[in-house]
Amino acid sequence: QVQLVESGGGLVQPGGSLTLSCAVSGVTLEPYAVGWFRQAPGKVREGVSCLSAFDGSTYYVDSVKGRFTISRDITKNTIYLQMNSLKPEDTAVYYCAAARSPYSFSSRLGSFGSWGQGTQVTVSS
Repeated sequence: QVQLVESGGGLVQPGGSLTLSCAVSGVTLEPYAVGWFRQAPGKVREGVSCLSAFDGSTYYVDSVKGRFTISRDITKNTIYLQMNSLKPEDTAVYYCAAARSPYSFSSRLGSFGSWGQGTQVTVSS
């Protein structure tokens, strides 16, 4: 059974930084694309960033480009999202996800089949 467990969320002031982690068990991450999504109250879940398994290609939603960085550590089977220069509009529940199929890459929500439970990120002064 595949399990993803996020950690690292919390309350941070505007301009601050947080690093989210996602520990994955039950599957070896190496051949799977991974991603981070977020959902703010009253809004649909949106893709924040995705990372390809085979060539390191990345996707970032325009609103986080230059501020967020996705990465993974295959040896620890863990996904990360480094978030800098945080803004109040980044406030949301953040979810990590792994692709349904190995050696595929898409930023579409439907292409991800395994999800974490979410971690709250609140940016406020």
